[in-house]
Amino acid sequence: MVAVSLKCSVQKNPLIIGHRGAKGHIAENTLPSISKAMALGVDGIEIDVFVCKTGELVVFHDKSLDRLTDGVGLIEELTLEEIQKLTVLGKYKIPTLVEVLDLIEAKVFLNIELKGSKTAKPTDELLKKYFQQGDWRPEHIIISSFKWEELQQFRKLNTAVPIAVLINNDPLEALPMAQSLDAIAINPNFKSLNETNTKIIQEAGFKVFPYTINETEDIKKMMQLSVDAIITDYPDRVDQVLSH
Repeated sequence: MVAVSLKCSVQKNPLIIGHRGAKGHIAENTLPSISKAMALGVDGIEIDVFVCKTGELVVFHDKSLDRLTDGVGLIEELTLEEIQKLTVLGKYKIPTLVEVLDLIEAKVFLNIELKGSKTAKPTDELLKKYFQQGDWRPEHIIISSFKWEELQQFRKLNTAVPIAVLINNDPLEALPMAQSLDAIAINPNFKSLNETNTKIIQEAGFKVFPYTINETEDIKKMMQLSVDAIITDYPDRVDQVLSH
């Protein structure tokens, strides 16, 4: 099993991207959740990263620890040792990006969302080490963020890894930034998409990777729009729609 090439221009069905692993099944952004998504046959995994106090990249969505863990405060203010003592939903550990890359082994592609500030440089440095070591190649990675300044910083450091521009409002507002970054995709909130803006984005040369599509009717709507990928908490639901 080898990761789907993101450079392939023709595809019959949308790619299936597991949101924070398989968030609908197992606690988000944990190694078991990522393993579950892979077992469900996803083409790619989406995760979030912060830089912790000691400089390591940790995989977690919230700036605050309060919602998901038995800790409190900000994840960026803790050392890796302190983070490793926490549990997510009373059961799971917060992984590092190293652990995620080692688990996936380039068997599916990985969408790394730069969630925290100052994440571009350490992410680039870590990825370049993995590219030198073997299985991972630039086309197996997508870097995305709502923090467009992080995307700009990453692109200055790395011209090979694909970039996707995250946006929560009018997706057409992301077009100038996507063009300046030589991005591969725009990742909009699926609720903002319609036939017109989807077509405009695709005709401008970008893929459309909307998030987070969980209900069967919404999955069907996105497929009718011919989006290029579906980011979902429930990869199995997309499979069910595709098989009917």
